[in-house]
Amino acid sequence: MTSSHTDCHFCLQSLRGRKYALREENAYCVPCYDSLYANPCEECKQPIECNSKDLAYKGRHWHEGCFRCAKCSRSLVEKPFAAKDEVLLCTECYSDEYSSKCFHCQKTIMPGSRKMEFKGSSWHESCFVCQYCQQPLGTKPLITKDNENYCVPCFEKQFAHHCYACKKVITSGGVTYDDQPWHKECFVCAVCKTQLSSQRFISKDEYPYCVDCFSKFCAKKCAACKKPITALGGAKYISFEERQWHGECFTCSKCSVSLVGQEFLTRQDDILCHKCGSA
Repeated sequence: MTSSHTDCHFCLQSLRGRKYALREENAYCVPCYDSLYANPCEECKQPIECNSKDLAYKGRHWHEGCFRCAKCSRSLVEKPFAAKDEVLLCTECYSDEYSSKCFHCQKTIMPGSRKMEFKGSSWHESCFVCQYCQQPLGTKPLITKDNENYCVPCFEKQFAHHCYACKKVITSGGVTYDDQPWHKECFVCAVCKTQLSSQRFISKDEYPYCVDCFSKFCAKKCAACKKPITALGGAKYISFEERQWHGECFTCSKCSVSLVGQEFLTRQDDILCHKCGSA
Protein backbone atom coordinates (compact mmCIF):
# COMPACT_ATOMS: atom_id res chain seq x y z
CA MET A 1 0.00 0.00 0.00
CA THR A 2 1.30 3.42 -0.80
CA SER A 3 0.67 6.61 1.16
CA SER A 4 -0.13 8.65 -1.96
CA HIS A 5 -3.79 7.53 -1.80
CA THR A 6 -5.55 9.56 0.88
CA ASP A 7 -9.28 8.97 0.23
CA CYS A 8 -11.43 5.96 -0.78
CA HIS A 9 -12.32 6.24 -4.45
CA PHE A 10 -15.92 5.17 -3.72
CA CYS A 11 -17.00 6.53 -0.34
CA LEU A 12 -14.40 9.33 -0.29
CA GLN A 13 -13.57 8.71 3.36
CA SER A 14 -9.99 9.21 4.44
CA LEU A 15 -7.73 6.21 4.22
CA ARG A 16 -5.17 7.54 6.65
CA GLY A 17 -4.28 4.83 9.15
CA ARG A 18 -6.66 2.35 7.46
CA LYS A 19 -6.12 -0.70 5.26
CA TYR A 20 -7.16 -0.26 1.68
CA ALA A 21 -7.03 -2.11 -1.66
CA LEU A 22 -6.01 -0.94 -5.12
CA ARG A 23 -7.91 -1.61 -8.30
CA GLU A 24 -6.97 0.02 -11.61
CA GLU A 25 -4.77 2.48 -9.70
CA ASN A 26 -7.70 3.56 -7.52
CA ALA A 27 -7.70 3.02 -3.78
CA TYR A 28 -10.70 1.66 -1.88
CA CYS A 29 -11.33 1.11 1.78
CA VAL A 30 -11.78 -2.56 2.61
CA PRO A 31 -15.59 -2.44 3.08
CA CYS A 32 -16.09 -0.62 -0.23
CA TYR A 33 -13.72 -2.92 -2.09
CA ASP A 34 -15.43 -6.04 -0.72
CA SER A 35 -18.92 -4.75 -1.55
CA LEU A 36 -17.91 -3.73 -5.07
CA TYR A 37 -15.43 -6.38 -6.20
CA ALA A 38 -15.27 -9.40 -3.87
CA ASN A 39 -16.18 -12.69 -5.59
CA PRO A 40 -19.05 -14.69 -4.07
CA CYS A 41 -18.03 -18.11 -2.73
CA GLU A 42 -19.54 -21.04 -4.65
CA GLU A 43 -20.13 -22.93 -1.41
CA CYS A 44 -21.35 -20.44 1.19
CA LYS A 45 -22.40 -17.67 -1.23
CA GLN A 46 -20.72 -15.06 0.97
CA PRO A 47 -18.22 -12.58 -0.55
CA ILE A 48 -14.59 -13.58 -0.38
CA GLU A 49 -13.17 -10.53 1.36
CA CYS A 50 -9.86 -9.04 0.30
CA ASN A 51 -8.16 -10.23 3.47
CA SER A 52 -9.20 -13.86 2.72
CA LYS A 53 -7.58 -16.25 0.26
CA ASP A 54 -9.61 -16.56 -2.94
CA LEU A 55 -9.30 -20.01 -4.57
CA ALA A 56 -10.44 -20.03 -8.21
CA TYR A 57 -11.19 -22.87 -10.64
CA LYS A 58 -12.66 -22.39 -14.11
CA GLY A 59 -14.09 -18.97 -13.31
CA ARG A 60 -15.58 -19.97 -9.96
CA HIS A 61 -14.34 -18.94 -6.54
CA TRP A 62 -14.22 -20.40 -3.02
CA HIS A 63 -13.08 -19.42 0.44
CA GLU A 64 -10.10 -21.55 1.43
CA GLY A 65 -12.23 -23.24 4.09
CA CYS A 66 -15.07 -23.88 1.63
CA PHE A 67 -12.91 -25.55 -1.01
CA ARG A 68 -13.88 -29.11 -0.08
CA CYS A 69 -14.95 -32.41 -1.65
CA ALA A 70 -18.71 -32.36 -2.24
CA LYS A 71 -19.03 -35.96 -1.02
CA CYS A 72 -16.63 -36.51 1.89
CA SER A 73 -16.04 -32.80 2.78
CA ARG A 74 -12.26 -33.19 2.95
CA SER A 75 -10.28 -30.09 2.04
CA LEU A 76 -9.08 -29.92 -1.58
CA VAL A 77 -6.53 -27.17 -0.92
CA GLU A 78 -3.25 -28.13 -2.62
CA LYS A 79 -4.61 -31.61 -3.32
CA PRO A 80 -5.58 -33.30 -6.60
CA PHE A 81 -9.28 -33.22 -7.38
CA ALA A 82 -11.70 -33.82 -10.23
CA ALA A 83 -14.86 -32.12 -11.40
CA LYS A 84 -18.07 -33.86 -12.47
CA ASP A 85 -21.09 -31.82 -13.57
CA GLU A 86 -19.49 -28.74 -11.91
CA VAL A 87 -19.19 -30.61 -8.59
CA LEU A 88 -15.68 -30.92 -7.11
CA LEU A 89 -14.61 -34.28 -5.71
CA CYS A 90 -11.40 -35.63 -4.21
CA THR A 91 -9.75 -38.29 -6.38
CA GLU A 92 -10.88 -41.10 -4.09
CA CYS A 93 -14.55 -40.11 -4.20
CA TYR A 94 -14.42 -39.44 -7.93
CA SER A 95 -12.90 -42.87 -8.52
CA ASP A 96 -15.58 -44.57 -6.43
CA GLU A 97 -18.35 -42.81 -8.34
CA TYR A 98 -17.17 -42.37 -11.90
CA SER A 99 -13.78 -43.86 -12.77
CA SER A 100 -13.45 -46.74 -15.20
CA LYS A 101 -12.43 -50.18 -14.02
CA CYS A 102 -9.47 -51.81 -15.74
CA PHE A 103 -10.64 -54.65 -18.01
CA HIS A 104 -7.62 -56.74 -16.95
CA CYS A 105 -7.23 -56.25 -13.18
CA GLN A 106 -10.71 -54.82 -12.45
CA LYS A 107 -9.17 -52.11 -10.28
CA THR A 108 -10.10 -48.42 -10.57
CA ILE A 109 -8.20 -46.31 -13.08
CA MET A 110 -7.46 -43.23 -10.98
CA PRO A 111 -8.09 -39.75 -12.40
CA GLY A 112 -4.94 -38.25 -13.87
CA SER A 113 -3.38 -41.65 -14.60
CA ARG A 114 -3.01 -42.74 -18.20
CA LYS A 115 -5.53 -45.24 -19.45
CA MET A 116 -5.81 -47.16 -22.71
CA GLU A 117 -9.12 -47.51 -24.58
CA PHE A 118 -9.78 -50.46 -26.89
CA LYS A 119 -13.05 -51.91 -28.17
CA GLY A 120 -15.12 -50.04 -25.58
CA SER A 121 -13.05 -51.18 -22.58
CA SER A 122 -10.38 -49.45 -20.51
CA TRP A 123 -7.02 -50.64 -19.21
CA HIS A 124 -4.28 -49.32 -16.99
CA GLU A 125 -1.35 -48.61 -19.27
CA SER A 126 0.65 -51.21 -17.33
CA CYS A 127 -2.12 -53.81 -17.82
CA PHE A 128 -2.51 -53.27 -21.57
CA VAL A 129 0.17 -55.76 -22.60
CA CYS A 130 0.67 -58.63 -25.04
CA GLN A 131 -0.73 -61.83 -23.56
CA TYR A 132 2.31 -63.79 -24.74
CA CYS A 133 5.42 -61.58 -24.27
CA GLN A 134 3.87 -59.25 -21.63
CA GLN A 135 5.35 -56.17 -23.33
CA PRO A 136 3.23 -52.96 -23.32
CA LEU A 137 1.06 -52.63 -26.40
CA GLY A 138 0.57 -48.85 -26.18
CA THR A 139 -0.51 -47.72 -29.64
CA LYS A 140 1.19 -50.60 -31.49
CA PRO A 141 -0.79 -52.75 -33.94
CA LEU A 142 -2.40 -55.67 -32.14
CA ILE A 143 -4.59 -58.69 -32.82
CA THR A 144 -7.29 -60.03 -30.48
CA LYS A 145 -8.02 -63.74 -30.05
CA ASP A 146 -10.38 -65.22 -27.44
CA ASN A 147 -10.59 -61.81 -25.68
CA GLU A 148 -6.79 -61.68 -25.28
CA ASN A 149 -4.59 -59.10 -26.99
CA TYR A 150 -1.34 -59.96 -28.77
CA CYS A 151 1.33 -57.93 -30.50
CA VAL A 152 1.55 -58.87 -34.17
CA PRO A 153 4.89 -60.79 -33.92
CA CYS A 154 3.64 -62.93 -31.01
CA PHE A 155 0.30 -63.62 -32.68
CA GLU A 156 2.03 -64.73 -35.85
CA LYS A 157 4.38 -66.91 -33.86
CA GLN A 158 1.60 -68.55 -31.85
CA PHE A 159 -1.39 -68.75 -34.16
CA ALA A 160 -0.83 -67.62 -37.73
CA HIS A 161 -0.66 -70.08 -40.62
CA HIS A 162 2.50 -70.23 -42.71
CA CYS A 163 2.31 -70.66 -46.44
CA TYR A 164 3.23 -74.19 -47.58
CA ALA A 165 5.18 -72.74 -50.51
CA CYS A 166 7.07 -69.69 -49.19
CA LYS A 167 6.82 -70.47 -45.43
CA LYS A 168 5.86 -66.86 -44.65
CA VAL A 169 2.88 -65.85 -42.50
CA ILE A 170 -0.54 -65.65 -44.13
CA THR A 171 -2.03 -62.45 -42.70
CA SER A 172 -5.30 -62.48 -44.66
CA GLY A 173 -7.17 -64.58 -47.19
CA GLY A 174 -5.20 -67.52 -48.49
CA VAL A 175 -6.05 -70.90 -50.01
CA THR A 176 -6.30 -74.29 -48.33
CA TYR A 177 -5.28 -77.30 -50.41
CA ASP A 178 -4.58 -80.81 -49.20
CA ASP A 179 -4.96 -79.54 -45.61
CA GLN A 180 -2.12 -77.07 -46.17
CA PRO A 181 -2.42 -73.24 -46.22
CA TRP A 182 -1.07 -71.22 -49.17
CA HIS A 183 -0.92 -67.56 -50.06
CA LYS A 184 -3.26 -66.98 -52.97
CA GLU A 185 -0.32 -65.67 -55.01
CA CYS A 186 1.79 -68.73 -54.07
CA PHE A 187 -0.82 -71.26 -55.14
CA VAL A 188 0.44 -71.63 -58.72
CA CYS A 189 1.07 -74.35 -61.27
CA ALA A 190 4.32 -76.15 -60.49
CA VAL A 191 5.40 -75.74 -64.13
CA CYS A 192 4.07 -72.52 -65.71
CA LYS A 193 3.40 -70.64 -62.42
CA THR A 194 -0.13 -69.63 -63.40
CA GLN A 195 -2.28 -68.81 -60.36
CA LEU A 196 -4.69 -71.65 -59.69
CA SER A 197 -6.96 -70.23 -56.99
CA SER A 198 -9.78 -69.54 -59.46
CA GLN A 199 -9.36 -72.38 -61.99
CA ARG A 200 -9.31 -76.16 -62.20
CA PHE A 201 -6.08 -77.94 -61.40
CA ILE A 202 -4.67 -81.45 -60.91
CA SER A 203 -2.25 -82.53 -58.20
CA LYS A 204 0.73 -84.83 -58.38
CA ASP A 205 3.31 -85.50 -55.65
CA GLU A 206 1.65 -82.85 -53.40
CA TYR A 207 2.01 -80.08 -55.99
CA PRO A 208 -0.75 -78.56 -58.14
CA TYR A 209 -0.63 -78.26 -61.91
CA CYS A 210 -2.82 -76.44 -64.37
CA VAL A 211 -4.66 -78.82 -66.70
CA ASP A 212 -2.48 -77.98 -69.69
CA CYS A 213 0.83 -78.57 -67.91
CA PHE A 214 -0.38 -81.72 -66.23
CA SER A 215 -1.54 -83.12 -69.57
CA LYS A 216 1.72 -82.17 -71.23
CA PHE A 217 4.20 -83.25 -68.58
CA CYS A 218 2.55 -85.55 -66.06
CA ALA A 219 -0.52 -87.33 -67.42
CA LYS A 220 -0.38 -90.90 -68.63
CA LYS A 221 -1.36 -91.39 -72.29
CA CYS A 222 -4.29 -93.54 -73.32
CA ALA A 223 -3.06 -96.68 -75.14
CA ALA A 224 -5.91 -96.34 -77.62
CA CYS A 225 -6.33 -92.61 -78.47
CA LYS A 226 -2.89 -91.48 -77.24
CA LYS A 227 -4.45 -88.48 -75.48
CA PRO A 228 -3.64 -87.63 -71.83
CA ILE A 229 -5.66 -89.27 -69.10
CA THR A 230 -6.33 -86.41 -66.68
CA ALA A 231 -9.19 -87.94 -64.67
CA LEU A 232 -10.84 -84.50 -64.47
CA GLY A 233 -14.30 -84.61 -63.01
CA GLY A 234 -13.72 -88.09 -61.58
CA ALA A 235 -13.58 -89.79 -65.02
CA LYS A 236 -12.66 -93.48 -64.83
CA TYR A 237 -9.66 -95.03 -66.50
CA ILE A 238 -8.47 -98.60 -66.90
CA SER A 239 -4.96 -99.80 -66.13
CA PHE A 240 -3.52 -103.14 -67.26
CA GLU A 241 0.12 -104.24 -67.44
CA GLU A 242 1.54 -100.73 -67.34
CA ARG A 243 -0.90 -99.51 -69.98
CA GLN A 244 -3.84 -97.17 -69.36
CA TRP A 245 -7.04 -96.39 -71.26
CA HIS A 246 -9.82 -93.87 -70.95
CA GLY A 247 -12.91 -95.74 -69.85
CA GLU A 248 -14.58 -94.99 -73.18
CA CYS A 249 -11.46 -96.11 -75.08
CA PHE A 250 -11.22 -99.51 -73.41
CA THR A 251 -12.94 -101.45 -76.21
CA CYS A 252 -12.37 -104.58 -78.26
CA SER A 253 -9.82 -103.95 -80.99
CA LYS A 254 -12.00 -105.83 -83.51
CA CYS A 255 -15.66 -105.21 -82.71
CA SER A 256 -15.27 -102.09 -80.53
CA VAL A 257 -17.57 -103.36 -77.80
CA SER A 258 -16.81 -101.86 -74.39
CA LEU A 259 -14.68 -104.09 -72.19
CA VAL A 260 -15.19 -102.10 -68.97
CA GLY A 261 -16.18 -104.67 -66.33
CA GLN A 262 -15.98 -107.51 -68.89
CA GLU A 263 -13.59 -110.37 -69.41
CA PHE A 264 -11.08 -109.75 -72.19
CA LEU A 265 -8.12 -111.39 -73.92
CA THR A 266 -4.87 -109.87 -75.16
CA ARG A 267 -3.08 -110.60 -78.37
CA GLN A 268 0.21 -108.71 -78.75
CA ASP A 269 -0.85 -105.07 -78.30
CA ASP A 270 -4.55 -105.71 -78.93
CA ILE A 271 -7.28 -106.27 -76.38
CA LEU A 272 -10.19 -108.41 -77.50
CA CYS A 273 -13.55 -109.35 -76.14
CA HIS A 274 -13.97 -113.02 -75.28
CA LYS A 275 -15.94 -113.69 -78.47
CA CYS A 276 -13.40 -112.05 -80.84
CA GLY A 277 -10.44 -113.54 -78.98
CA SER A 278 -11.87 -117.06 -79.28
CA ALA A 279 -12.71 -116.85 -82.99
